[in-house]
Amino acid sequence: MANLRDIRRRIKSVKNTRQITRAMQLVSSSKMKRAQDAAVAGRPYALLLADLLDTVGEKLDLSGTTISHPFFEKRAVKTRGILILSTDKGLCGALNTNLFRKITEEVKGDAKFITVGRKATQFISRSARDLIADFTVSDKAAFSELRPMLKLLIDAYKNGEVDTIEIAYPSFVNVLVQEPIIQSLLPIVDLREVLDQLKKRVSALPSLESRGDSREMVFEPSAEAVLDALPELYAKVIIHQLLLESRAAEYCARMVAMKAATDNASTLVDDLTLDYNKARQAAITQEILEIAAASAAN
Repeated sequence: MANLRDIRRRIKSVKNTRQITRAMQLVSSSKMKRAQDAAVAGRPYALLLADLLDTVGEKLDLSGTTISHPFFEKRAVKTRGILILSTDKGLCGALNTNLFRKITEEVKGDAKFITVGRKATQFISRSARDLIADFTVSDKAAFSELRPMLKLLIDAYKNGEVDTIEIAYPSFVNVLVQEPIIQSLLPIVDLREVLDQLKKRVSALPSLESRGDSREMVFEPSAEAVLDALPELYAKVIIHQLLLESRAAEYCARMVAMKAATDNASTLVDDLTLDYNKARQAAITQEILEIAAASAAN
């Protein structure tokens, strides 16, 4: 009977765990839909801004105006600046593990890190890397929440503390696929490559397929003023968009992980129930045999 009691206790424990993972699956599914909508909605704006910056640069080149901005200047890379976008919580499968493995494999030499998400902060601390600052962003990932982090990151680049700005994040491909990526943001070397990457995810903007804008443009208050403000805005918008992508990837991974945990718990409950029934049947059979043996003895 002790064996039956242990099996009943395990069945109850697994059912409680299944109830928790099922609830987490439903919550993640709800958040996943909102995160996906936010990520998809931001892609056209990021693409249009990148295309605008590319068009402005093209027009200034044609007019003979020299583009002079620190974001376009190539430097000798002595110290890389890397922004890591991770999750605050676990239970999202191998999402963070794959991202950290990619960072370990590809980031060699001197580098300074800024992290968004507690998991990235813990990873940088454990690996004894140079952490400038860490930030926590809510589930909504509003642009206003990123202002302190963006200012710190861009100032570090302008002041020469870092020679590049790269973003390491889990890219949202679809519900089942989240790909870890380290994307170079600054210096701006090839906007066409950035545009091509964004175009792969935005199919509703066919007018951006070819370079070249035949319209005449007038810059107010001046071309220099526009060029001074536009690259920084571009960098901020791209970082915010990648954060939205990483949030969508997080909730997709968590929803899939919790669904797998729920399914595994259900399978385990079925197996334990079968074992319980077998043990109970064996106990009943043993009691019947004992009664029969006692009756025969009399």
